[in-house]
Amino acid sequence: MTQRFHFTLNATSGKARTGAIHTPRGEIRTPAFMPVGTAATVKAMMPESVAATGADILLGNTYHLMLRPTAERIDRLGGLHRFMNWDKPILTDSGGFQVMSLAELRKLTEEGVTFRSHIDGSKHLLSPERSMEIQKLLGSDIVMCFDECPALPADRAALESSMRLSMRWAQRSRDAFGDRPGHALFGIQQGGLEEDLRAESAEALRAIEFDGYAVGGLAVGEGQDAMFGCLDYAPDQLPVGKPRYLMGVGKPDDIVGAVKRGIDMMDCVLPSRSGRTGQAWTRRGQVNIKNARHADDPRPLDEDCTCPACRNYSRAYLHHVFRAQEMISGMLLTWHNLHYYQELMAGMRAAIAEDRFDAFEAEFHARRAEGDIAPI
Repeated sequence: MTQRFHFTLNATSGKARTGAIHTPRGEIRTPAFMPVGTAATVKAMMPESVAATGADILLGNTYHLMLRPTAERIDRLGGLHRFMNWDKPILTDSGGFQVMSLAELRKLTEEGVTFRSHIDGSKHLLSPERSMEIQKLLGSDIVMCFDECPALPADRAALESSMRLSMRWAQRSRDAFGDRPGHALFGIQQGGLEEDLRAESAEALRAIEFDGYAVGGLAVGEGQDAMFGCLDYAPDQLPVGKPRYLMGVGKPDDIVGAVKRGIDMMDCVLPSRSGRTGQAWTRRGQVNIKNARHADDPRPLDEDCTCPACRNYSRAYLHHVFRAQEMISGMLLTWHNLHYYQELMAGMRAAIAEDRFDAFEAEFHARRAEGDIAPI
């Protein structure tokens, strides 16, 4: 069993990369999409079902788990893997983004962030040191350093100040993390959409030295064109021989565009959240199963898909159970969406290995442009 975390880069096609992240709990094939298990569960899915879609790794949320059921309780019960019955790798975020977006009455200082829980109003301090402690108690394989994620748009002075605070916190995170063989710590690049601030952030992170590097502070409202503009240079500022993780992305076309620009890992709540709201992602784009056009349609969501929803059920059935608010609706559509996302990643890995990523991307966009199959 691998004792040390390491990354192998196997092939490139343009800037797109394929490889593997090696951890004691298994290999993560890259480019990798990580389903989000916010509260120690991928909503509407059994862990073995998530694994069956092809997922090599899940994401857990430090902020949510520290509030409920608490990291200390999870530790007493054997750690997050055992607690949620997932034996493959887990990445935990630092909690910084959720504090900024969800917490009430938060106060930011050099020390960290003091906030009140959105659940019960209880008061907490989250600092680089406390974030590292929580993530160690959870037992995650990949730990994210604690940072501040400013919302965009923001003025340059605010981005500069925030980025430098995050870099000081990155050093404190590294110091608090210590030496944990088999576990990895990732740094997070900040700097908004400013290329020179991103470069300064990358230089600071490289000097500290991390096991992987995330591009943070994107997918926060700036739009796809601005995000891609940033990704045209941001991944290139990070070390070639370490994984590059784009946080919180995204829609299928966001993912393909990010991989094209050199990203290795992504996560997003979209496949599971969409599944619970009647949205399915397919090769032909998005399908709203709630629409009346599906009520008498005996065909599958996607005839080329091998997931249980497409293999065993019609659009008419999926439409019915969604309208009837049956639990199986969210279960089947979430399974389908996660299956589609993992199939997309597998397709990109194969295309990069054969140096035909441009052709893959062209076909991906051409299929989506056709739109959904015509109504009956």
